[in-house]
Amino acid sequence: MPLIPEESIPYLENMIYLPMVLTILEKDRMIFEQAPFKLKRPYISMVEEAAKQVQKELKETHIYMRRHSMKVLRGEGDDMFTEYVFFHGGYEEHRRYLNVRLRNRVEELLSIYFALVEKIR
Repeated sequence: MPLIPEESIPYLENMIYLPMVLTILEKDRMIFEQAPFKLKRPYISMVEEAAKQVQKELKETHIYMRRHSMKVLRGEGDDMFTEYVFFHGGYEEHRRYLNVRLRNRVEELLSIYFALVEKIR
């Protein structure tokens, strides 16, 4: 029987992926601001709206994790894997994520948030 409940895993993983998504969106925003586009505002607006949605979800994740005494720490990493340590209710679980999987999931989340922004508009 796993020590960490299955319904808590998405929240723990959000604490891995969502900060990465925010970092990428911030870097993209700076690139759009510095790039020689004639009309920058639509691109910057889209990136900023996506970042707001990510921040909203990250805030909800923080609240859930605080209520359930959960925490995520980044462990060791190499060229192939990155380890994360999940803490929940006094238990500790080490999980290794393939770096390619991390990149692909962050890319997938970026697509989801951009689609969400388009739907909202």
